[in-house]
Amino acid sequence: MDLTTGLTGMLPAIILVSAVLSALLSLILIRIYRRAVIRSMNRGTQADGPPSRAEISETKRVTGTLSISTLKPDDTISQEALAAYSRTSDSLRQLGGVYLLAGLAYAVILSLPWMITAGDGFPLMRFVWLALCYAWPTLLTLQLVALTSRRERFLAFGVYGLLLVSAATIARIRNPALDAGLLTFFWLFANAAATLLLTAFMTRRIRAVGSLVLAFVVAGVTGAFLLVTLAGSSDDMLTGISTAGFAMGLGATSLFVLLHLAGFILFAILGWWLLGRLGRAYRHKRMSDQSIMIDAMWLLFGVLQSITLAFENWAWIFTGLVAFGAYKLITHIGFARFFPVMRDKSGHSLLLLRVFSLGRRSEQLFDQFKKRRLRIGDINLIAGPDLATTTVEPHEFLDFVGGRLSRQFIETDQDLQERLERRDISPDPDGRYRVNEFFCRQHSWQMTMQQLAANTTAVLMDLRSFSSSNQGCLWELEQLLKGVSLERVIFLLDETTDRRLLEARLQEIWQRLPADSVNTMQGEATIRLILLSDTAGWNIDDVVRQTIQACDRVSHDRRSSGPSQHGERPDRKSGPGSI
Repeated sequence: MDLTTGLTGMLPAIILVSAVLSALLSLILIRIYRRAVIRSMNRGTQADGPPSRAEISETKRVTGTLSISTLKPDDTISQEALAAYSRTSDSLRQLGGVYLLAGLAYAVILSLPWMITAGDGFPLMRFVWLALCYAWPTLLTLQLVALTSRRERFLAFGVYGLLLVSAATIARIRNPALDAGLLTFFWLFANAAATLLLTAFMTRRIRAVGSLVLAFVVAGVTGAFLLVTLAGSSDDMLTGISTAGFAMGLGATSLFVLLHLAGFILFAILGWWLLGRLGRAYRHKRMSDQSIMIDAMWLLFGVLQSITLAFENWAWIFTGLVAFGAYKLITHIGFARFFPVMRDKSGHSLLLLRVFSLGRRSEQLFDQFKKRRLRIGDINLIAGPDLATTTVEPHEFLDFVGGRLSRQFIETDQDLQERLERRDISPDPDGRYRVNEFFCRQHSWQMTMQQLAANTTAVLMDLRSFSSSNQGCLWELEQLLKGVSLERVIFLLDETTDRRLLEARLQEIWQRLPADSVNTMQGEATIRLILLSDTAGWNIDDVVRQTIQACDRVSHDRRSSGPSQHGERPDRKSGPGSI
């Protein structure tokens, strides 16, 4: 078997088998991970619940008033908040621009071999057509990282389709021999396989770990194919392996399977080392979880799209790796230019509280919300079953696979203080802040919530599906009214929220607050609600603007309070009562 035949046969098989196995293994692992997190969360002593009514009657009542205001999308936003929101838009545009330039360089490099091997000059429209075909991964990247609305996605894919059709039409006018079906087949041949494979392991359910699993599986599958190919390349080697296998009582089929398994295990060691390298790179902020996922996508396209070039010359198969290298170089330069790693730490740190029973509804909102919100500041949350598989970070997943998940959980106040000290509040190389997830036992989630409320700039509490059964939410509401300025708190509701119960409990909590709590010292306070419904007109950008406004209220208060009270954030060493 010659080298060209071997490369064009082995590489597609490695990629296809790896992608399928990665999808299945990711789905299995992420389900096991979710169950492990839930089991660990339920361990420990049950935390105390909300105060009883006997305790309520003994607490001094306040004389102030608590008003409840339902915000509207067109409510006035401060100039400071609008400026901060504009920075998130600028950051997304810059990110999209970097990936666009990197994608164009990638497409140009993959197009050049076709132009060279054709040997009939350099027809411009042929080059444009090829480049547009190979630029398809750019659209998928922009959809994942920069496009935040249906309108933006529709516009981007519409412009791409228009350019593609225009280039094909002009090319056919200049060369009537070109067949439209052939052009369509070429686009599908270049992009369909990789796109379908990506949908298998980059869905929302397994996206967080899909790229890590793929890196490991590709190494193992490569070893399985290589060992079998190496054994079959020499008659003497094949005879020796067969003799040894038959002596151990193995049949031909068992020996064939064992060879694949041995090759997989040998190269899986390399894959595990690669995962460790990725985990360390993530810990040291040399890359983000998002960039790991995007890089895996581009590498997959690069390998698959360059395979057919090997039929012209086996060396052309490395074009995909060269194109991927150009993509990485441009993204590295672009990130360094627009998103300096050592820029100021987040002044827009957000605590996200929610009703855990929301399930996939919580995932959907969070997926949309974080794309824009993480361009301006970090998001902090207590791990729960609703987002356990959506927010998993590379080092958390590697700890789980390595049997070290328990070290992520907070047991004592010292664990909590150490975790707060390690909280990541600076951006990654791509300008994206991180989600800080706190894993808690039953006895530690309350002190964690109190400390997070004290150590973040604003709080967003998702109360969709709230009812009397959500005792944990009632306790959190009391802590917010008692120790967090309501100027920096936003509540999300919808038609599934028991609003009458919510407002009654809020007023009840208000009446038993001590007179010296942060919200009662002024004699009055306002609860700010966002009602997410089909008729309210809210979109995710409006919610982001309101959370930024809440952060800027804190910044304004700190600037106005004078030097003695000025600070970037509350002291991390403060105790639960400090909130």
